[in-house]
Amino acid sequence: MSNSKQSDMSKLPTAYDNRDFFEANLLSFALKSDKSTMEMPFFSLSTKPDLRTFNWTSRDGSRTIKIIPSVLGRATQMDKDILIYIISQLKFSENWKRKDSSRRVRFVVHHYLLATHKNTCGREYKRLENALQRIRGTTITTNIKTNGVEFKQGFGLIESWETLKKSDSNPKMTAVEVVLSEWLWNAIQAHDVLTLNSSYFHIRSPLERKIYEISRKHTGYQSKWTIGIDLLRIKTGSSATPAKFRHMLCKIALSNKMPDYKMEINISKNQVDFYKKNVSKYIQAKLKK
Repeated sequence: MSNSKQSDMSKLPTAYDNRDFFEANLLSFALKSDKSTMEMPFFSLSTKPDLRTFNWTSRDGSRTIKIIPSVLGRATQMDKDILIYIISQLKFSENWKRKDSSRRVRFVVHHYLLATHKNTCGREYKRLENALQRIRGTTITTNIKTNGVEFKQGFGLIESWETLKKSDSNPKMTAVEVVLSEWLWNAIQAHDVLTLNSSYFHIRSPLERKIYEISRKHTGYQSKWTIGIDLLRIKTGSSATPAKFRHMLCKIALSNKMPDYKMEINISKNQVDFYKKNVSKYIQAKLKK
């Protein structure tokens, strides 16, 4: 066994007796997300409370989503960090043949903040609590199946959460226990997930994160993938006007900071080309034009 694998193995607990939760506190893991929330607009791109009921239908009419926010607003693209953190650790542990995977997941808040490249100051603990409240309070109704099962009732991506503290005299949460929804758990069990670039948490724009996810889902390991700007706007769930959306796309393309993929905007054709940043694949794709 390689030294790196030995190092990862050493971080895995060896005893799981008398425990009804999965402990998500590994220090090394690949980022993973479920494919459905990557491809479709389950999360708000707004940085302000989004209190609107959101209805979405795919272009072919086969998939629908209705999202009703709580009084705190709809769960945001940045709130999704919590789910990515949990999914990543569940899948990593599954690869190591751990037998304690569960919808009930517990993690140390300090570890989560470090892993998602957040500050460990007090306000981040409050932001985490607000994010958990938004995810729990956002109600989803969709015909999108996970592991072949369609849910007829409304649900949240997490069923419940609670904070664990060292003592009553220390009000700061030290750990969080989350119960994932059956809809999301089914996707994980069906291996309906994709690996994200390790730099994902460094992306600060909600729109850029969403575009990266869509590109990762559709481009994959191809050298090139093309999509119409109007369709991309629909897939992101952006509420921006078409002109504003094109302007934001151009800014993202010019910065060229997106992991894995280079964006090129073709205004005359009203489309976006995504190229793998791998030089040989980029040249190969260009030569095919």
